[in-house]
Amino acid sequence: MVGLKRVEDRPTPSSVYNIRVYGAAITASFAAIMIGYDSAFFGTTINLQSFRAEFGADEVRSRSADLVSLYQAGAFFGSLAGLPVGYYFGRRWGLLGAALIFTLGAGIMLAANSSRGLDAIYAGRVIAGFGIGAASNLTPLYIGEIAPPAIRGQLVGMYEIGWQIGGLVGFFLPYGVDTTIEPSRKQWLIPFAVQIIPSGLFAIGIPFFVRESPRWLISRSRRDEAIKNLSFLRKLPADDPYMIQEINDIDLQVENDRTAVGTGFWAPFRQVFGKSFLFRRLLIVTSLFMWQNATGINAVNYYAPTIFRSIGITGGNTSLLTTGLFGVVKTVASLIWAFLLIDHLGRVRILLIGSAGGAISMYIIGAYIAIGKPQNKTTPSLDSGGTAAVFFFYLWTVFYSVSWNGTPWVVNSEAFPGAVRQVTQCLAATSNWLWNFAIARATPTMFEEMGGGGYGVYIFFASMMILSIPFIIFLLPETKNIPLEEMDRLWLDSHPWSANGRVLAELQRERAQRPTHGKDDLLFPPKNKGQQEFVEQAHGSGKKNEEMA
Repeated sequence: MVGLKRVEDRPTPSSVYNIRVYGAAITASFAAIMIGYDSAFFGTTINLQSFRAEFGADEVRSRSADLVSLYQAGAFFGSLAGLPVGYYFGRRWGLLGAALIFTLGAGIMLAANSSRGLDAIYAGRVIAGFGIGAASNLTPLYIGEIAPPAIRGQLVGMYEIGWQIGGLVGFFLPYGVDTTIEPSRKQWLIPFAVQIIPSGLFAIGIPFFVRESPRWLISRSRRDEAIKNLSFLRKLPADDPYMIQEINDIDLQVENDRTAVGTGFWAPFRQVFGKSFLFRRLLIVTSLFMWQNATGINAVNYYAPTIFRSIGITGGNTSLLTTGLFGVVKTVASLIWAFLLIDHLGRVRILLIGSAGGAISMYIIGAYIAIGKPQNKTTPSLDSGGTAAVFFFYLWTVFYSVSWNGTPWVVNSEAFPGAVRQVTQCLAATSNWLWNFAIARATPTMFEEMGGGGYGVYIFFASMMILSIPFIIFLLPETKNIPLEEMDRLWLDSHPWSANGRVLAELQRERAQRPTHGKDDLLFPPKNKGQQEFVEQAHGSGKKNEEMA
């Protein structure tokens, strides 16, 4: 979908990059629209005058951390529950269940009013968070499994784009209702009700656009369905050489995984926690979410009014508008990340750029607050230092959005072999929500305790971004363009900073050296009877098509 050169490990028909695979990824990414909308609308909506009048300003102020963090707590447990659901029922049914649970939670929140208090919002936040947690586990996993290697980063990036679209609406809607609707229950209820729109579209779209993962189907011994679904997603007949090779690759990987890992729900757990090389990899990739939250992004997402007040932006409408512009910058930069950067520059390089640029921006903001003390100013207008601080805040937003915003999800979706990928993706999503919860709970206290005006908060986040740089350089190999079935080879290389080029060159050399004599020949020979039967089935299908022609 973009003009950048695609680097393949094998000859790839252009039809592989088609509307079907993009459509499946976009539909699955509606889960992220739900997440992005919630992360953006909630903190600003509970700061609306109408919401505070309904439930009491002091009550809302004292309960804000609880109101925000209960969602993350529900998501934490939902991400764990997504594992058995995805294992036993598949990615497709798991995503549908997550959409319906979120819709239920969003509906419950609408029952809150001054007489009932905040209990309905508490309950709805936990339930909606549970559904989101399950979806955050299954969506990147599903997209990573259906994506061709050369656009895998871009397709998983659809998840991040969905997050930003939801966030953009969520940041601007409270501003819209604040400027167009008089303070009333209707004013704050509209942003809460809008949650149901993306979840409803998500649930409706799954039966039409989302095909079950061929990798999951083969792992459940449903090969015929897997071939049918992969043929649909690739827009290729089952006897096409690319199809034969991809199915055979998956088949071999599944068989090898069963031999190495075993069968049953708990087998992947024993493998991940029992094999030091996998456990080390797990620690590295799940730690990316710690570093992601250490950029300060969720402090901004959930407490945007507090962030902008610390810089010197006051006034309800002004703060809401500034928050909306933050959403615009974030969305545009994330689109650039997904379509131009992630599969071109790669994962490692953009993380390094994001950390360095984001740290410099945060240090400058912290220095301005410490020296200029905008918290003491008596006029609503910004001075020159405040204007510069706002500029560097938006510059930090750009650096974050083209790097840490979505890249950890991409890396986690592709770093592990299929036999353990659902377990590792579950733990990645759980790590995300754990650190998300920690920041949501800690941010109000951090602004009270870390320096006058909260300048220490910015220094803390900037320093964490600097610390992430050696972590990335020395521990994280570049994963772009490497097939999922070859990730072990990449991660076992002893020099992660240069492993990608070496492994990709080896793969291209191996592919070129394998003899081929026609479209029915496999680039990987079958290793057991079951695989041989599949080969014969594929060959027979091809011969029948030739005879009919």
